[in-house]
Amino acid sequence: MARERATALLLDLDGVLRRFDPAVAAGVEREHGLADGVLTEIAMQWGRLQPVLTGQVTHADWVTSVADALAEPAGGPDRARAAVEQWQRYRGEVDTEVLDFVREVRAAGIRVGLATNATDLLDADLAALGLVGELDVVVNSSTLGVHKPAPEYFQAACQALATPPARVLFVDDEDWAVRGARAAGLSAHRWGGHADLRYLRAALDY
Repeated sequence: MARERATALLLDLDGVLRRFDPAVAAGVEREHGLADGVLTEIAMQWGRLQPVLTGQVTHADWVTSVADALAEPAGGPDRARAAVEQWQRYRGEVDTEVLDFVREVRAAGIRVGLATNATDLLDADLAALGLVGELDVVVNSSTLGVHKPAPEYFQAACQALATPPARVLFVDDEDWAVRGARAAGLSAHRWGGHADLRYLRAALDY
């Protein structure tokens, strides 16, 4: 049986609408005499990351925990804090081609939501990136208390869009998130870059 045509779009933030230049973190690591990749390695350890993505701790708490874990390789807590603070000042960049697509879709009358595993800094980030008002809904894991790929996350996202799951097209750059969305009844596409926009336009058929 053919799927129903999607009438709403749900986009991931990091890796789809926002990009991070890896050279920024690499530059901080070089400047502070740290091993390549150590900032991301420590920050993304799941035991440290999961609590901040579900709102159990704040972004500031998470940053402090990263600096604490970095103290020994950085040569002391002050040096670690300086490195982490410098790294955190960079909040990424908007992919303008994806943003143009979002505007195009919304102009066609299709609701667009942001679906992201994020911290309590998300609203400030969206403001700094100039994205306030560019989306119909924002679904933040740290506000919900549950993160992708949990079915409860996608249920909440579809409710926020006022659209049944079968009518929502989800786009994410992570395969585990795409699989989770499909298991929750959404259509889902793994983002591979701007060449995918042609497919997404066809899938939304506006």
